[in-house]
Amino acid sequence: MRTWDIFCKVVDNYGDIGIAWRLARGLVSEHGLAVRLWVDDLHAFQRIWPAIDANAAEQSCEGVTVCAWRTPFVAAAPAQVVIDAFGCALPEAYLAAMSEQSPPPVWINLEYLSAEPWVAGHHGLPSPHPQLPLTRFFFFPGYTPDTGGLLAEAGLDARRAAFVQRGTVAFWRQLGLQAPQPGELRVSLFAYENPALPALLDAWTADSRPITCLVPEGRVIPQLAAWLSVTTLQAGASHRRGALRLRILPFMDQDRYDHLLWACDLNFVRGEDSCVRAQWAARPLVWQAYPQADAAHWDKANALLAHYTEGLDGAAAHAVSAMWRHWNGMPDTEGLAASWTIWRSHQAVIEAHAVAWCDRLRLAGRLTDKLVDFAENKIKYGVFSNP
Repeated sequence: MRTWDIFCKVVDNYGDIGIAWRLARGLVSEHGLAVRLWVDDLHAFQRIWPAIDANAAEQSCEGVTVCAWRTPFVAAAPAQVVIDAFGCALPEAYLAAMSEQSPPPVWINLEYLSAEPWVAGHHGLPSPHPQLPLTRFFFFPGYTPDTGGLLAEAGLDARRAAFVQRGTVAFWRQLGLQAPQPGELRVSLFAYENPALPALLDAWTADSRPITCLVPEGRVIPQLAAWLSVTTLQAGASHRRGALRLRILPFMDQDRYDHLLWACDLNFVRGEDSCVRAQWAARPLVWQAYPQADAAHWDKANALLAHYTEGLDGAAAHAVSAMWRHWNGMPDTEGLAASWTIWRSHQAVIEAHAVAWCDRLRLAGRLTDKLVDFAENKIKYGVFSNP
């Protein structure tokens, strides 16, 4: 049985660990690998997977050995395949131990997902270590077959279809809600702080049809409280303004958050993990890229928009683009109220496109399968390190 080590530093609370945890589970359950997941913040990990013991140095969960990544690093024999997730920088002691292995491990830097055109040309490229006889290979997830593909577990489509067919009524009941009324739009909102949020809420308030916005606890809660003119908002709180009903939900683990995405008609998502899950949900989405200096995140948002709107008719594509661009603070966009009205007028077409988009996503391949194939080829041909 091959051994794999995945190292993850928690950034922005949940995104990086969310991806690393999905990957680790998939490598174990689908490929029968022995996986250790090293995490520097088990308390954040516990939020997305409550079975995690935040104080344990080592534990087994879902077949994955979860290890606390502490400083100083406790000596550990390197695995045959080592992944540093998102360039998190491996412990020096572990790197030294890697260099003493014969053969050394296959070392992979799992990069952030991007739809930008340069990704395919950089996928799989080697980067020799400046001092040690080790080579790190860059692995880029992406939206085309010549990249590392997208993170999705086997059977995801079947689980989603079964939930949509039989589980939504029970899900709404668990949240203390009735099934949606005819004409009602249900929206999930998972966001970073966003200057566009008040205008969006105002647009929903003025909508001609009822809108229920479901907000898991997170960074956007203080903004919502300010818009409502209340001092605090906690899970279970519910407020009405015009056509809009706001409902605050408890923070959700990964599987339950999937259910929320599948049950809603429209999902506002942020970062990488929730963005990918929203795409696999076959529901319309509005993505908020992680804000970067010099507005570098606009390039990422525009690149994904170009992929995502391909095949949409011009008016519907414009409706999607206007909402995404406004939500990401890009210049030269209509007011948000106007953008929302346009989106609403093309809602049926956008919904059909979201379903078809899943078929296109599959063409890129699954990240877990491609990672395993990549590592096995390196092992087979002995491509490990610098000559």
